[in-house]
Amino acid sequence: MTFASMTGFAESAGSHDGLRWRWEAKSVNSRSLDMRLRTPPGYDGLEQPARRLAGERFLRGALQISLTVETAEGMAGLRVDAAALASAVRIAREVAAETGLAPARVDGLLALKGVIVADDASGPADPVARAVRDAAILESLAVAFDKLMRERWGEGAKLAALLSGQIDDIERLVGEAGRLAGAQPASLRARLDAQVKELLGSVPVSEDRLAQEVALLAVKADVREELDRLTAHVQDARALIASARGVGRKLDFLAQEFNREANTLCSKSADIALTRIGLALKAVIDQFREQAQNVE
Repeated sequence: MTFASMTGFAESAGSHDGLRWRWEAKSVNSRSLDMRLRTPPGYDGLEQPARRLAGERFLRGALQISLTVETAEGMAGLRVDAAALASAVRIAREVAAETGLAPARVDGLLALKGVIVADDASGPADPVARAVRDAAILESLAVAFDKLMRERWGEGAKLAALLSGQIDDIERLVGEAGRLAGAQPASLRARLDAQVKELLGSVPVSEDRLAQEVALLAVKADVREELDRLTAHVQDARALIASARGVGRKLDFLAQEFNREANTLCSKSADIALTRIGLALKAVIDQFREQAQNVE
């Protein structure tokens, strides 16, 4: 299994029996595997096999696949679509009869879209020949998909390194938050003492009463549970990256859990320095989530 991004581009080309073609395959982010296939007329039978080839290689991503076909020089030709011409003649006669205008000229009828078509537009009439042609075209599509897969793997390796660095930053900030959180009770006691002296002046306040108030404030400001969860999420994130393929959704969900704990930490913080750490943590988590959304 290989850690993969959902973005990439690849192309391949091939030829068979006077035909030349080129596939272009582009992949961008998507919550599921979605493929849009664009082919010339006469190649509709390629869609289902193409989707099967994509499903064998990719788990997620919006794939935009296009096929262009050219007839080799000397092989191209034109033909009249008899049904389309007959319809055009009938309509021209009806219009001439109703309006009294001169009948349409032949050159005007032939200029109508769909009356003259490329000789190879519908491909070989023989089912066996068509199947051989389609098999050759699909073989080159498989080559394009394999190239796209390797391209996504290359981008995935860069993503894994970037995400790992962000996880290291999150772990470092969680450690700093833990050290600051450990000093909160003493900070709360000093702050409460200063407030009491400012408000009451020389009026004595019992130590027991102060201790009770400090204990209540410390309980409200206790962020050890949030820090423990953040530490566990760091371990989970590293495990997901190590497990490689198909972890994009899980990483995205984990980023939401990271953000929830960071929000709670900030809301419970009773110290400016700890709040700053929490805000820095939220910034790194946001970057982590943005990159996680690129993972297959």
